[in-house]
Amino acid sequence: MINMKKLFLLLAVISISLGVIAQKGKVTSANSFIDQGMLDKAKESIDQALTHEKSKAWPNTFFVKGRLCQAIYQADNPKFNSYYPDPLAEAYASYEKAMELDPKGGTKKKVVAGMVYNSLAMDLYNQGSKKFEANDYEGALKAFAVQIKITESDLFAGGIDTGMYFNAGLAAQNAKKYDEAIKYFEKCGELKYLGINPYFRIYECFLGQGDTIKAEAYLLDLPNKFPGDNSVNFHIADLYLKSNKPNEALKYLNLAKAQDADNYSLWYASGITYLNLEKFDEAIAELEQALKLKSDLAETHFAMGASYINKAQAMFLAANEIMDVNKYDAAITEANAVYAKALPYMQKAYEIDPNDKYTMQSLRELYYRLRMMDEYNTIKAKLEALEGQQ
Repeated sequence: MINMKKLFLLLAVISISLGVIAQKGKVTSANSFIDQGMLDKAKESIDQALTHEKSKAWPNTFFVKGRLCQAIYQADNPKFNSYYPDPLAEAYASYEKAMELDPKGGTKKKVVAGMVYNSLAMDLYNQGSKKFEANDYEGALKAFAVQIKITESDLFAGGIDTGMYFNAGLAAQNAKKYDEAIKYFEKCGELKYLGINPYFRIYECFLGQGDTIKAEAYLLDLPNKFPGDNSVNFHIADLYLKSNKPNEALKYLNLAKAQDADNYSLWYASGITYLNLEKFDEAIAELEQALKLKSDLAETHFAMGASYINKAQAMFLAANEIMDVNKYDAAITEANAVYAKALPYMQKAYEIDPNDKYTMQSLRELYYRLRMMDEYNTIKAKLEALEGQQ
């Protein structure tokens, strides 16, 4: 005689087993759909597995979900964009969950053997690069940070790409997350990646935080780390120029010029600094050297012309203090001669950039003072036409 109690128990066991098999079959189907590129069907199957009691805690459910998320990112198909806001972050979380649910380590072995995290790290690098180019710096930082976490783990096969720390630092710096940026740039320094460049980035982060005192101290210490590196002098000079400390800036500009006498920008910077200090003869000497090195920039010709104009104006002011008529006339004649020296430089600046309003205004003034009325009327009309368009 059949034991009905045992029969019911057997049927219950069979029913449970079939239920588990059915739900795990959803995972298997999802895996197959991924291989076939049928990601919509894969998503449907994996969602069912994730909500069922029999399969929602199965390691392979999350492993396959990770595969699906990566496949969605790689497909780059707008049709799938709504599935996961950030498929790669979801992929990483899914793989980690799969390994967490598998204490025996089978899933971990599968991740390592299949170089799953190598593939994911590459996807994250591509995602971060795209987001950076799109000016989504926070999104780029998030991608690069996960890439770094993966490549530093024992699940990643191969060596560490030191450039990823610099990428993350740049993303953090642009996102104004300066503490994070400093951390990544310091790592670049430890790895001796890109020489002094990461140190300058750290200095810029201190400036970004508004800590000019710390920025200055950090920058002034760099010659101890990189003795003889001329770029340090240039950066220190730039800091002092921005801090309105022109005399300190000139000291470091001169040090930089001593090592790199053919660097146009150093002579130009010195010339502008002297011009702002109203040391016109020194400005003219520096800018003259800048023009010898690079004569095709309107800004240099304009600065040279401005130096002569400002010098002449100072001479006119001094002449007004002279009571003796003959000496006064001589001083005015001398000042006009300096005005005349400005003319060819302003004309050259105008030739290079004929739409610069400030050059045209300076030429108008020069033509008037030098009684060149035809030229004055021409430039005056052009200037009025330009201002009318603005």
